[in-house]
Amino acid sequence: MRLELKEIIHVPGASVSFSDSVDLSDLQYGTCFPVSEPVLISGTVRNTADVLIMQGAITTCLHGICDRCAVAFTQEVEIPVDVVLTEELSNEDSEDEWVFPLEAGAADLEEIVRTVFVLNLSPKLLCKPDCKGLCCGCGKNLNEEACTCQKETDSRFAALRQLLDK
Repeated sequence: MRLELKEIIHVPGASVSFSDSVDLSDLQYGTCFPVSEPVLISGTVRNTADVLIMQGAITTCLHGICDRCAVAFTQEVEIPVDVVLTEELSNEDSEDEWVFPLEAGAADLEEIVRTVFVLNLSPKLLCKPDCKGLCCGCGKNLNEEACTCQKETDSRFAALRQLLDK
């Protein structure tokens, strides 16, 4: 999917708005494929002093298995896009992940969306930010019910325990 930008490459102050969708259903993240619906991207590419800056947002629905409580979840996500587009990379050895090359005056939207999406995903997929996870003793989902396991006390605190019992 190409976004044609030839008309604004050498015109400072010019801009192009865009809106499109990208299929990332083949994207594997850990053991799951979190995106089964189209990923929508919209925004503007603006020529600022002969530098093309793409700003916008990626929106989609994330499907996954929570890394703490192992429950399947669906979550709407919106990821900001703020990248630089350039005709040629000056030093490919120290390439910045937020700089993308133009090919024949066009940007590859699929590459940009895939890179921005993956770099903004959390290392742990969680059903909610404050997920309590599973009890390591009985396996109960602590988001749904309290655990009734007796917590083991450290034997080094036995003397203090006797004081509390008195």
